[in-house]
Amino acid sequence: MSVFRSNRTPLALAITLALSHFSMAHAQTQTQSQAETRLPADPESVPTVVVAASALGVVGDDMITPVTSIGGNELVRVRESTLGETLNRQPGISSSQFGAGASRPIIRGMDGPRVKILSDGAEIQDASTISPDHAVAFEPMLAERIEVLRGPSALAYGGGAVGGTINIIDRKIPTAIPVNGLEGSAELRANSVAREKAGAFEVTGGAGSVAFHAEGVKREADAYRVGKGWSEGRKVDGSFKDTDTGSVGVSWIGANGYLGLAYTKERTSYGIPGHNHEFEGCHLDGGALHCGEHEEEGGAEHEHEEHAAGEVPTVKLDSNRWDLRGEYRAPVAGITKVRLRASLTDYQHDELEGAEVATSFRNKAHDVRVEAEHAPLGGWRGVVGVQTTKRDFVADGEEAYVPATITKKNAVYLTEEYKLRDWRFEAGARHEWQDITVNQAGLRDHDVSGTSVAVGAVWKFAPEYSLRASLSRAHRLPTAEELYANGVHLATSTYEIGNQDLDKETSNNVDLTLRKYAGATTFSLSAFRNKVDHYIYARTLDNFEGFQLIEYAQRDATFTGLEGEVKHKFSPAFEGTVFGDYVRARFDSAASDRNLPRIPAARLGARVDANLGQLHGQVEFYRVNKQDKVADFEGATPGYNMLNVGTHYTLRLGGMPAQIYARLNNLTDELAYSHTSFIKNAAPLPGRNVTAGVRVSF
Repeated sequence: MSVFRSNRTPLALAITLALSHFSMAHAQTQTQSQAETRLPADPESVPTVVVAASALGVVGDDMITPVTSIGGNELVRVRESTLGETLNRQPGISSSQFGAGASRPIIRGMDGPRVKILSDGAEIQDASTISPDHAVAFEPMLAERIEVLRGPSALAYGGGAVGGTINIIDRKIPTAIPVNGLEGSAELRANSVAREKAGAFEVTGGAGSVAFHAEGVKREADAYRVGKGWSEGRKVDGSFKDTDTGSVGVSWIGANGYLGLAYTKERTSYGIPGHNHEFEGCHLDGGALHCGEHEEEGGAEHEHEEHAAGEVPTVKLDSNRWDLRGEYRAPVAGITKVRLRASLTDYQHDELEGAEVATSFRNKAHDVRVEAEHAPLGGWRGVVGVQTTKRDFVADGEEAYVPATITKKNAVYLTEEYKLRDWRFEAGARHEWQDITVNQAGLRDHDVSGTSVAVGAVWKFAPEYSLRASLSRAHRLPTAEELYANGVHLATSTYEIGNQDLDKETSNNVDLTLRKYAGATTFSLSAFRNKVDHYIYARTLDNFEGFQLIEYAQRDATFTGLEGEVKHKFSPAFEGTVFGDYVRARFDSAASDRNLPRIPAARLGARVDANLGQLHGQVEFYRVNKQDKVADFEGATPGYNMLNVGTHYTLRLGGMPAQIYARLNNLTDELAYSHTSFIKNAAPLPGRNVTAGVRVSF
């Protein structure tokens, strides 16, 4: 298998850097303890880590809201080709599954702009918040750790993240010189369900005060197979995905901090299943849908015939991103740390019908955040910061249903903590201003501001037990798409109409978590209630054979839910886990259409892990219930069972620590549908799938 192509840039440059130093890795020997640090003997033992998404650098056990941190060998085993599917099995998290190419995480029933995705603290600027058929511009195989903060707890990154924040920790900018001058890893993997072949590498080297990093991924996957019994066959047409990603970075590292710069290039091509050209000629007629035009115009009829023959639209994604990161410790008296995160993104993706570019989306954006941590004052330790972002968005072509806009945001924020014996208190506030300029006659610019506040406490009321509680009131400001959309969007089978009169959302969230964090039995059980005033949603005005006319509107809504897991260690070798989640989302008014659309179904499961020295095994079973609490014009989704098994083995290859892993998902080859997907009937979940790989560290 040819994993990488040398004519790709910057992947070719990254490979050149890696190969020029790879022989050095064999000449350098690491001690056994160093090897075990990079590849733990017990991969399921996740050490206590500082949550990078916390402005105060708090460890996970002391966070006031639930946090999930996945890293090391666990992340290697659960990674999928998209971020949404990688996190999909965590309690409280599902995905917007749109075939194999695009899948964004959904947290507690909230998705899109209500879930903020960060690359080590800087926002990932792509088009994934605009539509579920747009991919997140990040490759999961290059993640070192993924943090998920539920609820509006990360005010340093935006009050609009009322569902949660996902922070992806990567290695692209080194923060320390490798102990032996060079370290890295290489990985190969494949799966059967889509005949996927993927390879990745990363290498970090340095001496003195300068360090460099290079990394790359190549992935090729065909259309995937679904479970048995699907009326449309065994494969989802157009569900292929090819990815080529590379990054190079360099850092200056001193005694009191570092400053680094990295460039990342991603090229991804994937299909859009379920694209229906039958509704291409739909337009508004007296405030209602008129969809007869496609029968009268030969061109539209011809395109529909091509689609019926198996040709589906293809997305060609091209992202160029620069990251600047720095940290300076103790710059002046009273300031313990100054931190910088900045990014500049030039993103474009073209949607092709055959060889023709039908629609093109371009997004040029930057994000800059500077914060300072002050020394304790009266027992309070805190961080004050400023952030500015700008997004210049343009869409051209057949489905350019959103006009050109420039969105500017500026914000100030403050987070403080206080510790008193068994208590830890935290309070935060953020105020942001948003200015959207629209480039289309007849539409008016939109200026709005919002203030978000959060308070919470962690009480370790008994040995091994803690109780976490948080209250927050957060404002989410409407997006350009919600304000100005106007046109056909075939990927979601909708005609979208924006609403320039939208006001900000107000999220009032209560979160309680009871934990037992030590002993043979541990657990984390969370309950939340999020009442959202003026919730922005897509209201259906008309429906024609499944094609919907929607207009963005506002209505009070309430999200209530439970999530958690209980673990018990039966012996040093065997551990069992029971996990589950549930969310109920309803509009507050007494109208007949009280259910919100595409809310995840309840899930309950169990898992058994066996750690037999270097060999680890896992058996997992979970049940996803049917979802019949549906919105108007939305169909119910049947429940399904999922049985997965996996194993991995840690060893040393050529003196280097390695991991060989394999997993078998959907062992019974069950036909399953994701209720959160716009195209669940056109693209069911993958069927029986064997994934196997090997990862070597040096």
